[in-house]
Amino acid sequence: MAMKLVTWNVNGIRAVERKGELTALVDAEKPDFFLVQEIKGNVEQFSKYLTDHPGYAQFYHSAEKKGYAGSGLWVARALYESLETVEFHTDVPHMPAADEGRVSWLSFALDGKVHDLLSVYFPNGGKSEQAWREKLVFYDRIHDHMNRLRDAGHVVIVGGDMNVAHTEIDIARPKENDGKIGFHPDERAWMDRVTADGWVDVWRALHPGVTDVYSYWDLVTRARERNVGWRIDYFLADRSLLGHVAEVEYLDRQMGSDHCPLRMTLKR
Repeated sequence: MAMKLVTWNVNGIRAVERKGELTALVDAEKPDFFLVQEIKGNVEQFSKYLTDHPGYAQFYHSAEKKGYAGSGLWVARALYESLETVEFHTDVPHMPAADEGRVSWLSFALDGKVHDLLSVYFPNGGKSEQAWREKLVFYDRIHDHMNRLRDAGHVVIVGGDMNVAHTEIDIARPKENDGKIGFHPDERAWMDRVTADGWVDVWRALHPGVTDVYSYWDLVTRARERNVGWRIDYFLADRSLLGHVAEVEYLDRQMGSDHCPLRMTLKR
């Protein structure tokens, strides 16, 4: 049995739903796990489709600030009913104090193994010097958390908007953006540390050297029409999981957000 995961920075889940794009994606892909970021809302503001979907169990972690950040996880009900010891978490140890709803973490037992699935909306870090420092702390705390879970023998998958293009082939204009937030040496060094530690950027691991594939485009400059983009949305997993990956693909024809979804199918 295959298992399909989709991650998407929706840039406002209510807006994407109103446009019909959320329904289009869910109906077309029918993911077993759907990871969302930048939901920009609270459950009490959401429609029945977003909170009581007949096909999905839905979990959200909203920011304290209304209309900002946030993340969530959907699980297909048929699969959800087969999971054991399901727990939904929103806290990662030693994170910066502000609760911006950036982590939605589902822990469960499946096929005799404990799995940890994290939908994460990493900070941009561009608002202030403090925001920049907190972004770097956030990176390290997520990395530490991934390691702790893996060391406990768990299967760990992290999906989301990581707000960094790792290498020059992950961004359309590397020279113009060198040193800027999103392509800063300190952020890229975090990705280096993560991959050196046995974690992989699944898409890149299976598509080495491929260029001109991005997941984010600036709306103001209509960059998507020219494919002037950044690849900043990822699935991260332990290298040992690669043998179970049937395919991983950016769904760049899916509209509705300034990001496109990323789909990964695992063989079980």
